Amino acid sequence: MKRSVNYALLLGGGLSLLAGLLHLVIMVGGADWYRFFGAGERLSTLAANGSLVPGLLAAGLTVILFLWAAYAFAGAGLLSPLPLLKPALIIISAIYLARGLVLIPAALFRPEALNNVKIWSSLVCLLMGLSYAVGTRQVKKIPNSVNGMG
Repeated sequence: MKRSVNYALLLGGGLSLLAGLLHLVIMVGGADWYRFFGAGERLSTLAANGSLVPGLLAAGLTVILFLWAAYAFAGAGLLSPLPLLKPALIIISAIYLARGLVLIPAALFRPEALNNVKIWSSLVCLLMGLSYAVGTRQVKKIPNSVNGMG
């Protein structure tokens, strides 16, 4: 029986993978890159002064984004099922959607704080959250590798 491709989870996983790679590039790029991509003046200054904090934060986010990509690819059937796959995909969807929807109250209550980076990153997170949510819903049964339940 031919399995259909879950394009939504492939898109979400691909975007998570790209976001993780971007965080690695930002680490290498240094203070100006942190500043350009909206990390804030405090983290940018720390990076300029040689602090390990911005790099550790970016590395941590990279690991999380790569893990989330792996969950999307597992849900799409490209990788073996990961532990607690369906609940993890639901949680990842919710986190991305919440991050994307932060744009609404920000636009209503603090529009002066918005800039292009914040707007675009929110829209990308919204797209990622929708991709994960739609893809998770499209999967009829996701086997759970921990206990065999789906």
